Amino acid sequence: MEVYMAKHVAPKDARIGSYHPRVVVKFRDRIELPYDATVEKEIERRFHGAWTRLAEQFKGISMAPLFASKKADEIRDLMARAEVGDPSYHAPDFLGYFVLNVPDDAAPETVARIVSQWPSVEKAYVEPKPVEPPLVNAADDPRSMNQGYLDAAPDGIDAEYAWLFPGGDGANQALVDLEWGWTLNHEDLAAHNISIISGLNNSFFFHGSGVLGEICAVDNMVGCVGVTPKLGSVRVVGQWLSGGGYSTSQPILDAIAVMNFGDVLLLEAQTSFAGYVKVPVEIEPAVFDVIRLATALGVVVVEAGGNGGVDLDTVSVSGELVFNRASADFKDSGAIIVGAGSSTAPHTRLGFSCFGSRIDCYGWGENVDTLSSDNSNVATNLYTTGFNGTSSASPIVTGAALAVQGLAQAALGHRFAPWQLRQILSLPANGTPSQTPAVDRIGVMPNLRAIIDGDVLSLAPDVYLRDFVGDSGDAHVGAISASPDVILRQNAVADPQAAFGQGSGVENSATLGYEAEAGQDNFVYVRMRNRGGSAANNVEATVFWAPPSTLLTPDQWNPLGSTTLPSVPTGDQLTVSDAIQWQAADIPAPGHYCFVALIGATGDPAPAPADFLDWDNFRTFIRNNNNVTWRNFNVVNNTPPAGAQPPGFVALPFLMAGAPDKARRMRLEIASRLPVKAEAMLEVPLEWAELVKIAARPVKGADRERRGVVAIKPAGRTIFADVAFPAKARIPMRLLVKIPEDMRKQEFEISARQMYGDEEVGRVTWRLAPPRKPQ
Repeated sequence: MEVYMAKHVAPKDARIGSYHPRVVVKFRDRIELPYDATVEKEIERRFHGAWTRLAEQFKGISMAPLFASKKADEIRDLMARAEVGDPSYHAPDFLGYFVLNVPDDAAPETVARIVSQWPSVEKAYVEPKPVEPPLVNAADDPRSMNQGYLDAAPDGIDAEYAWLFPGGDGANQALVDLEWGWTLNHEDLAAHNISIISGLNNSFFFHGSGVLGEICAVDNMVGCVGVTPKLGSVRVVGQWLSGGGYSTSQPILDAIAVMNFGDVLLLEAQTSFAGYVKVPVEIEPAVFDVIRLATALGVVVVEAGGNGGVDLDTVSVSGELVFNRASADFKDSGAIIVGAGSSTAPHTRLGFSCFGSRIDCYGWGENVDTLSSDNSNVATNLYTTGFNGTSSASPIVTGAALAVQGLAQAALGHRFAPWQLRQILSLPANGTPSQTPAVDRIGVMPNLRAIIDGDVLSLAPDVYLRDFVGDSGDAHVGAISASPDVILRQNAVADPQAAFGQGSGVENSATLGYEAEAGQDNFVYVRMRNRGGSAANNVEATVFWAPPSTLLTPDQWNPLGSTTLPSVPTGDQLTVSDAIQWQAADIPAPGHYCFVALIGATGDPAPAPADFLDWDNFRTFIRNNNNVTWRNFNVVNNTPPAGAQPPGFVALPFLMAGAPDKARRMRLEIASRLPVKAEAMLEVPLEWAELVKIAARPVKGADRERRGVVAIKPAGRTIFADVAFPAKARIPMRLLVKIPEDMRKQEFEISARQMYGDEEVGRVTWRLAPPRKPQ
């Protein structure tokens, strides 16, 4: 397929419409004039010959309504609806807007100066000349691999993630694009059956095609795919007027007259006005007023920031800093104004982009892969890899706006007002900042994943495993190794949901199964909750086993098995997996083991074991990632077995491990909750005892050479000194505990925990209990 590289200037044979200078006149509110061709006579009658004097000085001059495409009653209705919909809005009198058609031999600036001195006139100015659209000189759809703006942040807006949720593809949403021209029957647009509201499909066809391609190119296995390919309505409106002439304000009014609350209007236009070149079109007073009318009506307006490279905070119109949010003169239309950033992250403001406090968001301003066209508007299969400017940036933000509206309508039953949506898209927490925000001053690029997963919509599933009873899935500073949600049984359970799930009565029990039986298959069950906004489907649970260790680094993990839950419903309901069968041949020697469980679903993926090899990641994951849990919690018979050494003691073996990457200083702490007259000792290698500077009594016996024991407080905490643990060190230790015989019908706890500074990075907990009944 041929790729057409769009020219960045108007082609010679493009059908540029006729343009004649006009003067826009706004009469003061409450100056009621007929909104038709009789206005000249009424001005003459009411203002003592003012029209005759003007007509004599400028032969052939005429006056007409600025918004001639609408009847007066239609305009009044729009004004009334806007004031009802937005109580903070007071509509200017749009029926006071007229245009003076100036003869070719007259200077429009002179006409504007004379008319502005009429007492009844609020303002008069020369309507800006046409300025070309804001372009710069410079999945299964085969080109989608090049559309990096669809990718996850920080590269793009993560449209692909939004497609996973109802409405995220723009379903049931409506778009209107304002500019000069389009190839509406392009192979990637034809399915939308795009109609023209008013105006001409005049020129710069490649430009409008590129804009629509970014937003809504259909998912049809050819070309590109848009940010929101499933829009319910796509319409366009032309700045070149059907009856002749050129306007930005009139087509905006034509568009909003047929748009609904929450629809999105994109202004792919820029202007030169008041001495400033290629700035946002709302610098023109009539355009500002009609944009503000649109947002008061609930129409979301996205506006290109312009390619003049102007610091908008310094723009002065009649002495007023209209774009400077810190100024008392600031005028807020309610539109979302878009700047242009680089296509690679970290994104920087491109030199041509206007910037300042008024810019809300940015998108890619270069290297955009999208649709194109030819000068004659005949070809329907052309594409480009070089669409750019705030022209290419604004459709990206527009697509994000449409996606959020679709998501909100599907999930919440309503769409956001323009003010709400602008706040959502421009909030730093919901977007990707530019490389140097204070210098770039182009806002943020929306991140749809942050909006979906965060407080705005909370749509994503959020499945989690508890680290301890009472864990709600938030980051925490509590225990990290006492999960009640990994259950080991020696026999299969017929109905695990009834046995261990919501309503079972054992939702918060951590003692449902903990010891493997050698010589036979054992069975592991994983239970979880979903606190997110949608059901989690096809949730995979994977379990690993490891020897008891105060630090469960991934090199100790041994795969035990996986299972998939078809669905975990919302509402934080405890849901239990089917059994993971632990084959007899894979079970190590009899004893107690630690377990690690990972869970993940589409939209809420599980971490990979490799993620834990980095020490900083490991420390983050163990408390902040609720898709992983440790179970270093064992229940042990508190009656000492025959032949135990020393006599009367129960042995609790464990490992103290080093970090996976390099030597780090850590310490061991023993927390005991034992009864009066209980005894506890820690058996350690004598080298370690010497390292932490404790006096350990050597243990006799060939199998205990170079080992010693040190007394442990039966109640409270015994803290050993920080020492440098070599990377991947494995130091075997044993807690030796003796419970008084008359207390062995009760349960007691003791734990060993490993500390990195003031941070607990792992622990093993034992509950010493009376002999248990067979499972």
